[in-house]
Amino acid sequence: MNTIPPIPTLDDYRPLAGDETIDRIRVKAAHLAGMHVVNINSTYYGGGVAEMLSSLTLLLNDIGLKVGWRVIQGSPDYFGVTKKMHNALQGGPINLSKQKKQIYEGVIYENSLRNHLTHDAVIVHDPQPLPIIEHYPKTVPWIWRCHIDLTEPNPTLWNYLKQYIEKYDAVIVSREEYKQDLITPQLVFEPAIDPFSIKNKDLSDDEIAERLNKYDIPTDKPLVVQISRFDPWKDPQGVIDAFKLARNEIDARLVLLGNVATDDPEGAKVYESLLKYQNDEIRLLSVEDTALVNSLQRRAAVVLQKSKREGFGLTVAEAMWKGNPVIGGNVGGIKAQIEDGVNGYLVDSVEQAARSIVELIKHPEKRKQMGEKAKETVRQRYLLCHYAEKYLDLLNNLEIKVVLRDGKQIGDHA
Repeated sequence: MNTIPPIPTLDDYRPLAGDETIDRIRVKAAHLAGMHVVNINSTYYGGGVAEMLSSLTLLLNDIGLKVGWRVIQGSPDYFGVTKKMHNALQGGPINLSKQKKQIYEGVIYENSLRNHLTHDAVIVHDPQPLPIIEHYPKTVPWIWRCHIDLTEPNPTLWNYLKQYIEKYDAVIVSREEYKQDLITPQLVFEPAIDPFSIKNKDLSDDEIAERLNKYDIPTDKPLVVQISRFDPWKDPQGVIDAFKLARNEIDARLVLLGNVATDDPEGAKVYESLLKYQNDEIRLLSVEDTALVNSLQRRAAVVLQKSKREGFGLTVAEAMWKGNPVIGGNVGGIKAQIEDGVNGYLVDSVEQAARSIVELIKHPEKRKQMGEKAKETVRQRYLLCHYAEKYLDLLNNLEIKVVLRDGKQIGDHA
């Protein structure tokens, strides 16, 4: 008996994106048939980058490309350094010592010896694997995809990383304001969700109840939920403070759900620092369970993403897809997804977040209307097929000569 679940195909998006969009994507993919592309990032799970890569690589393979995915192997010291780099790219401080550079560059060199990149194009994600371009003869296009909020990168770190970035043929960022002063061409790709994944697919009431019961999450009160890594930039402390303030006017329960990604050594410390707030009204969970994420986003009366910095914030699109307006920090990619007062609320303070929580819980009909608009926003702009099309456009416009395979040249793309 075959127990392998079906993998979504491009045609599964027809009812959502329309025939015209799907047919157009197929034509673009036909020009790239057989192209061998590799993606490199720092973790297989935990966070939006890994989630998008998981679904995107499968979808691109479905439409005729050969798309692979490699993950950097690194020591705790290495991921400690790269986490500091991540924070510094979002404006935080960093002591970029000689030792940190040696750890960073050394691990990347080791990975370059293990990975034999004989591909037609290479896509490197975020700063963790960035210098790997140094260790290969550059005979094909290399693309750097940065998912981080680059509004105000730390100048010291940026000047150090720039030597590697400008070796790439293209840089992709998530927002226009993230573009920097580079000689390398820069493009804007807004990320997207996979509506067929366990995290986003439709669930029955019984399935939702089963998942919430497993983690002892009662539904006798409206649920206020934030789902994100335990990271200071996600402002879990601000969410707790806003909830406490809102509780003066409404009776509800807060659930903070997150996980600790392999490339984020700070996550466990942040989670542990918040445990002192846990009680019957405030639940904290650090688990990797995408069905639980889906269930909470569907059952929640209010979903927050109160980030201080956010490259994009796929948790916003995920909740919106489930018909939930989101209260989001007025930063980064969250501003692209939420139209304030229409499909959600943008907030700049704990007090604004608290008022928005109260507003949505006290007015369920308004919440429903905003939620319908939120879902339509995602359908039009943030489904994975739209994201895949952007990559096809880029690859079709780069000078790419596909290598000989089995004595036959597959294609010449320009």
